[in-house]
Formats: sequence, C-alpha cells, structure tokens
Amino acid sequence: MKNILVTGGAGFIGSALIRFLINNTSDCVLNLDKLTYAGNLESLQAIENNDRYSFVKADIRDYERVESLIHDFQPDFIMHLAAESHVDRSIDGPAEFISTNIVGTYTLLECARNYYQALSNERKSKFRFHHISTDEVYGDLDEDSKFREDSPYDPSSPYSASKASADHLVRAWQKTYGLPILLTNCSNNYGPYHFPEKLIPLMILNAMEGKPLPLYGDGKQVRDWLYVDDHVRALYQVVINGKVGETYNIGGSSEKQNIEVVRVICDHLNKLIEKKPSGIEDFNDLITFVQDRPGHDKRYAIDSSKINNELGWQPAESFDSGIKKTVEWYLKNQDWCNRVLDGSYQKQRLGLNE
Repeated sequence: MKNILVTGGAGFIGSALIRFLINNTSDCVLNLDKLTYAGNLESLQAIENNDRYSFVKADIRDYERVESLIHDFQPDFIMHLAAESHVDRSIDGPAEFISTNIVGTYTLLECARNYYQALSNERKSKFRFHHISTDEVYGDLDEDSKFREDSPYDPSSPYSASKASADHLVRAWQKTYGLPILLTNCSNNYGPYHFPEKLIPLMILNAMEGKPLPLYGDGKQVRDWLYVDDHVRALYQVVINGKVGETYNIGGSSEKQNIEVVRVICDHLNKLIEKKPSGIEDFNDLITFVQDRPGHDKRYAIDSSKINNELGWQPAESFDSGIKKTVEWYLKNQDWCNRVLDGSYQKQRLGLNE
C-alpha cells in the first residue's frame, strides 16, 4: 500500500486517475486541487466516502501549505497533474498559465525536494515524483513522423510553452538535486467527465441543443486520441515500474482529423437520439467552419513503443469503442454537464487573440 499525492485531482485526467487508484489498488490518495473553473468534485462522488481517499483545497503555488500537506501525508509518490490546460484560454490570458504551470511546478518540486532529502535511505529508494505532461510540447509534425521521447521541443502556444518549461524544471531537479522523477507526455485525452470547452464534449453538448458545431480552419488538423481510462492505467504503470529519470510517451494509436472526430460523434448521436432538436434531421448539418486559432498545430502523433515494450502497456479502447462510450455517457449525465456549465464558461469561442 502506497500513499499517493495527486495534484489536480478534481480535473478531467486527475479525477479519472483517483477513481482508478481507489477502485483498483489498495493505495491511499490525497487529492490536492485549487478547484478552478475546470475542477469538479462531482467527478469523484463515487469514491469520495472511501476511507483511503481525502481531499484538500489548496494552490500548488502556496509553498507553506503544500510543504505542510506533504509533511503530514508522507507520500510515497507525488503524481503532478495540476495545470491550466486549455490552449484557447492560454491565448486569451497567458499569465495564469505561466504562474500555475511553471511557478506552481517549481514550488511543488522544491517542497518535494525538501521532503525527499529528509527521508530514510530505504524510503528514498522508493519515492517517485511523476510529472504528467502533454505531446503539445513537441510542436507540429509532418505527415509521416511521430513524437518520440527524444523529439526536440518546439511549443507553439503559451500553454504548450508553459508545459515545456515545467518539463525542463522537472528534469533539472533530477539532474541537479537527485530528485527521483518520472515524466510522461500524452496525446489528446477524451472520455467521461471532460470539461465542455474541449472539442469532443463541446461538440456533443452543442449538438444536443441544436447549436452549430464550430471547427477551426478546414477541420483537417490531426490528433492522436487516447481514452482517459487507458491513460490513467499507463500512468500507474509508469509510477510503479518506470525507470527513474525516464520519459514515457503515451498515445492511443488513434490518429483522426478533427472533422472525422466530429462526424463520428454526429453519426452516434443520429442513432442514439430519437427526438432531435427542432429543424435538425442530421447532426452533421450543424458542422460549421470558423476562423482558425493562432499558431494551431496541424498534426500530433505519439510513438508509444517505449511504454509498450518496456512496461507492457497497451490501450484497451479503440477510438470507435471509446467515442461511443463517451457519447453515451454525456447523454446519460446531462445534469452533471448543466451544473458544470453554471460557472463562467458557457461554450463561447475562446482564443481569437482579439
């Protein structure tokens, strides 16, 4: 049994990770989350009363608070997911991304370093700091290549630049101070409990209301899609069995153009919704092409062969099976969606840089 501190555990991937840990391991979990607009404790209702789970509302930039929490909880692993994560928001307001993703990661690293240095040698040998990052740090790809762990960094947005900066800090703390780190870069996640500003849930919810389905540019941007439950299984494999100092890329082996993704969603909705919004016969008719966002990368694709070969991880869901589960979940959980949308975000267009 391990004590695992998860930062950002009320977010999309963080909550999926905590549900996995509580339901599939004997580990104890402390969820540290600031509860920004995208953090939602409703995503954890199924496990919130479990004796092995606890939650603390805190900001990773608050050094004294974080240091105290780490000292009291005595984690064996820190799994760091807390971050501002939406590219469009980073275009409108990069300052929060710099502060949370860079300064926040620095603060957490310093707290972890001080904690680690005071551990016994036996506990030091088992401690891990796992930083969860994104494939967007690598920038754009041509048609034939894929991101590998040794691909050069070339971020295009304030968001990806802030995550690239955090990645570099994490590696530096290992090389300079000996902090035992692990780093993962993942492709685009999707699945239940995803905040509605992201492509897939936004398309589902807009379609259900008969609203336009906005696609940036020509809709031919390519992303590798990873079902969130597959991702969190990979994260656990890395923190348990990964080699200290190593990076592991995690992808779903499901490259799709954005227009393909939206058409698949529409086709599922056409089959699943008998009573469509007034005037709608085919949800595909709602697809609307809009002005592209600044610095929009054309293609991402992950080479997952390292984690496949070294740790034995493979995605269980194909894109077809995962997207069907996702659409069905949103249709069955409209109350969750409505409560999430009670906040500042109301599905408006972000990231126009105006």
